[in-house]
Amino acid sequence: MHAWICDNPIGPEALTWKELPTPQPQPGEVRVAIRAASLNFPDLLIVQNKYQMKPPLPFVPGSEYAGVVDAVGVGVTHLKPGDAVAAFAGTGGFATHACVNAQLVLPLPAGFAFDDAAAFICTYGTSHHALIDRAQLKAGETVLVLGAAGGVGTAAIQIAKAAGARVIAAASSEEKCALCRDLGADATINYNTANLREELKSLTGGKGPDVVYDPVGGELAEPVFRSIAWRGRYLVIGFAQGSIPALPLNLALLKGASIVGVFWGDFARREPQRNAQALAELAGWYAQGRIKPVIDQRLPMQQLHQAFVRMGSRQVRGKLVLTND
Repeated sequence: MHAWICDNPIGPEALTWKELPTPQPQPGEVRVAIRAASLNFPDLLIVQNKYQMKPPLPFVPGSEYAGVVDAVGVGVTHLKPGDAVAAFAGTGGFATHACVNAQLVLPLPAGFAFDDAAAFICTYGTSHHALIDRAQLKAGETVLVLGAAGGVGTAAIQIAKAAGARVIAAASSEEKCALCRDLGADATINYNTANLREELKSLTGGKGPDVVYDPVGGELAEPVFRSIAWRGRYLVIGFAQGSIPALPLNLALLKGASIVGVFWGDFARREPQRNAQALAELAGWYAQGRIKPVIDQRLPMQQLHQAFVRMGSRQVRGKLVLTND
């Protein structure tokens, strides 16, 4: 097998493509011949030693991938060689093969494309947990999605629409706003050119959004929180802008609003049955054509460095996918 190795977590430039012995699955594991893996923001943080999970060195980055089971360990009975699967394992995906705990593997229904599956679990799992579980989103409510053209943002638009909500998508360019409208957003805001608070006031008749989905953080957080509706729910997804905002808590009091943390990875670990139910619902929505991952580019696995450069350019719309052809 071949894999990208991180033995010096100073950034993507230090990753090296190496040939390694193909591993054998341990009890409770399966080995997956990887067809596609997607690039997520935590994949950048983990190779910079900035992520909350710090795997022992050396390790193979790549949190999310899809492929075909080609070997099973002792005790695994629900999967067999030849099964198409997807996995979100935290590491191991930027390679040709990976061994993974069989409980972290999602069997793929017929017709689920590998590149879509590789771009599915993390972003859609996060957005479903955020909107449906944590925010208890109701049909007819208004959702503001920040960073709406990115991986989790595009997933959030589709899931909110599937739940019957009205969606305002905010992004950093007109091209990204156009993509959001194509995905079903009811209105868009280019926050690089528009006054975010004034636009939200106009688009909601002064009420403000009921739910804010924020994977961006930084300087956008406070003006958006000042605009939130009574009993609004502000979903803390991540901090793609780099800085962690400090929100004045008196605003939560005055708005009767909730600041809601969303840590999908720990939810999946602590509440595996509920997570499995959510993923099953999402797989059903995919089969019905109600949701579909937005793929920015497909690159050969050996071009991981180029993929990281594109991610750093802030031009990615949806997800970057690396393939083993």
